[in-house]
Amino acid sequence: MSLNLFAFFHLNMMFSSIPEERRPEVVEKAYWPLLDLPEAVGFPIGIEATGLTLEIINAIDPGWIARLRERIISGQIEFIGSGYAQIIGPLCPAIVNEQNLRLGNQVYEAILGARPKLALINEQAYSAGLIPLYRAAGYQAICMDWDNLAPHHPEWPAETRFSPQQAIAPDGTTIGLLWTQTFLFQRLQRLAHDDISLDEYLETISSFRTRSPRTLCLYSNDAEIFGVRPNRMATEERVANGEWQRIQSAWQALARQPDVRFVSPSEAFGDYANTTAPLHLETSAYPIPVKKQPKYNVLRWALAGRDNLAINAACSRLTDALEEKRVTTDMEWAQLCRLWSSDFRTHITEQRWHAYLNEVAELEAKHGTSPPPPWPPSKSGVQRSDGRWITVETPALKATLNRRRGLAIQSLARHGETAPPMIVSHLHGRFQGIALQYDWYTANLVFEALDGPKVSDLDWAHTSIDHLPDGIIRVTGTMQSRKGPITKAITFDAIKPRVTVDIWADWPEPGRGSLRAAHICVEPTAFEWKDLTARCHNGGHDQESFALGPGPIDHAAAVSFQVSATTGLGCTDGILDISDGRRGFRIEIDRAVAPLIPMIEHRPEVEGPFCRILLSAQETDDTLKPHSDRRPPLHFRYAILLH
Repeated sequence: MSLNLFAFFHLNMMFSSIPEERRPEVVEKAYWPLLDLPEAVGFPIGIEATGLTLEIINAIDPGWIARLRERIISGQIEFIGSGYAQIIGPLCPAIVNEQNLRLGNQVYEAILGARPKLALINEQAYSAGLIPLYRAAGYQAICMDWDNLAPHHPEWPAETRFSPQQAIAPDGTTIGLLWTQTFLFQRLQRLAHDDISLDEYLETISSFRTRSPRTLCLYSNDAEIFGVRPNRMATEERVANGEWQRIQSAWQALARQPDVRFVSPSEAFGDYANTTAPLHLETSAYPIPVKKQPKYNVLRWALAGRDNLAINAACSRLTDALEEKRVTTDMEWAQLCRLWSSDFRTHITEQRWHAYLNEVAELEAKHGTSPPPPWPPSKSGVQRSDGRWITVETPALKATLNRRRGLAIQSLARHGETAPPMIVSHLHGRFQGIALQYDWYTANLVFEALDGPKVSDLDWAHTSIDHLPDGIIRVTGTMQSRKGPITKAITFDAIKPRVTVDIWADWPEPGRGSLRAAHICVEPTAFEWKDLTARCHNGGHDQESFALGPGPIDHAAAVSFQVSATTGLGCTDGILDISDGRRGFRIEIDRAVAPLIPMIEHRPEVEGPFCRILLSAQETDDTLKPHSDRRPPLHFRYAILLH
């Protein structure tokens, strides 16, 4: 039976490691040969680009845009959309994702004369909450990577990968789903770069033949790596002569084989999705799927780069400012979408990085969105504390703090509540399993370097207690660490069962390592675990739900020595709800200060589940670089609200 083959190429003029002066070279050596490819091979291909990339190409070479339009009209090229800028949807507020898709459609209509119906989610960083936004923007189907998703879904039949499907959103909205495969696009790259022979490549594709018809995506990645090199990695090969010619020859050879049919992406999609049950792509253990290998995960754009936490905070403040304005222009939203671009958050060149920082600073000055004052507030009416345990009571809360361990929260409960407290610290002996025979604290900061000792705030706190107006109590402590002093202010509300934690680390550049600003431990006896669920927004308007009961879940597990964590939650409105339907609590992250990323660790144990939430400020991967412009102190703010 037949193999239905299709391919599309991703174009990105914002490619992080390509200097702006090299963009004309990319158009000449990569984009022009791409336009000639469908005519040479005799079948249609797809091209995907953001509206911003089309604008840049149009400014460099309008003739290329004119030829693209001709190819689209003739049916030789199908255009695939992705929005105005290449933003990471699960990390951006819903309004930014909406504006990005809307502005992208405007550019597509203005430059190409039509709106695409098939979308490539940027970096294939997917969340279920994005589906209604893509449907509202007119998209009928999306493309997602099978290879990275399948290990998290052993319940899917193996043949699922060879036919289009549907994906489903939290509100029941569905969208068509067309599979891409990392393995196949990397095989084509190896062929083009002369790493494997034509026979090896043809054998790879032939290995997918069966008696049943199958659909395969031969390519779904960057066009810029053929004919030029982005200079992103030290291990990149030199450009091999005839890279586009190798692709052309291979596909011509495939087309001559019996039972092989090349189709456009939309033809490959066909009507399958109307007859298949929709799939939940996300899982509790893997809430935000991303393309390629596990080392390539959503945390690179959230917490790595040169200073992604700080620039994401700035973009969050600017988003709030535009939302609050009565009248905003398309130009303002387009600029903000561009500032949210993923390429500023990976291998950005030094020159482009400093230009980016200057633009952000100017825009923050214009909108008055500078970060809050960096240092702890002054104290009045202070009472000193010298004991190890500090008990704090307000009409709403009762808490015990461990002064010996940096004001870690030993227990936190509603005032007068008789049920077990939901938030605790687990002292040595609480769990019998050897892997858990430690102290596990709540509200503590830990930095783990790749090449040095662990640093934390778990030291004696020089503590003061401040009784503020309206019955509010604030406990402030200063702890010493190997990297410098850490100040923590814990503020207890008198009306709501809410505690706010501010942390200031008077450190220079932390260096390469993971920085978890907070750990929040859950008491095993406090919940019906089979019903316990985490809920948050990951770039959409609707909360997404992740069951915690079955476990295991370990978002913070290292992928390798160089990649310190696996995944996390976007939490794009700053709120993470944990509840079993009877009682629960909410973690509120002040994204204007620092958009910390929640990560969940959950292990079923004999004594009851070990469950904690980590709020991360930095993770390591290949994009993390020292940032000399960062100035101390590091400041983080989050709150815990019991309900």
